[in-house]
Amino acid sequence: MDILLHLLALACYLLLGVHFWRSSRGATPSSSLWIEQLACLVPLALHAAVLQQALFSSGVLRFGWGAAASLTLWIAAVVYWLEHWQNRLAMLQMMVLPSAGIASLLPLASPGSPIAYAQPGLFTAHFLVAMLAYALATMAALHALLMAYVEKRLHERRFSRVLEGVPPLLAMESLLFRLIAVSFALLTLTLISGVVFSEELFGRALRLDHKTIFALASWVIFGVLLAGRQWRGWRGRTALHWTLAGFLSLLLAYVGTHFVLETLLGRSA
Repeated sequence: MDILLHLLALACYLLLGVHFWRSSRGATPSSSLWIEQLACLVPLALHAAVLQQALFSSGVLRFGWGAAASLTLWIAAVVYWLEHWQNRLAMLQMMVLPSAGIASLLPLASPGSPIAYAQPGLFTAHFLVAMLAYALATMAALHALLMAYVEKRLHERRFSRVLEGVPPLLAMESLLFRLIAVSFALLTLTLISGVVFSEELFGRALRLDHKTIFALASWVIFGVLLAGRQWRGWRGRTALHWTLAGFLSLLLAYVGTHFVLETLLGRSA
């Protein structure tokens, strides 16, 4: 039954991805927005059920690199579902939905291990804020890649029908920096809560381990990017490179370290 739920979520995500690929090749009537949005709720709900089983089925929080990647892509898909009401970016939807579908299978590859902390409620809040930060950073990276692709096609004067529904680059750039700013704020809260409540959250004093170093590096990168945007007017390829660097550092901080420790080294993070 668990495997069937995973496969149903994947199938629904892929079907919607195909739909948005087709709709990106031509104008989609605005009247279909409600149908698209309601249809997106089906795989999102199935994916949520998958995550609930993966994280809480044993009565305690179980977490591994598979659940981390799956939860991150699910939150990214939810946030983009909300954004889709304002900006109809069929191409980005086409990228996010299949990615989330593949990610819904990852808890099967890495069930994770039980996690117990001195203050479960405080840790849950810390955990959710961190996941929101990672999801928004993921969306920012995808959005930056889309912007780079659109800009390249414009410079080559090869703006195809696929990109006709994409908003102007200035509007996309504004959205990119909103995503980065919110992700940076949530990441700041994550780091502060980790430092201030380390003993209560983790049952030990704060350690400067690989996860902390990568998370701090990502925080610095996003902070420098926002400062560069404000004071130096950074944009274009500069913004793309800094965004991807911050995202990759954040990915290594949690998903990457869980993968190395659990899959390659055979022990929990």
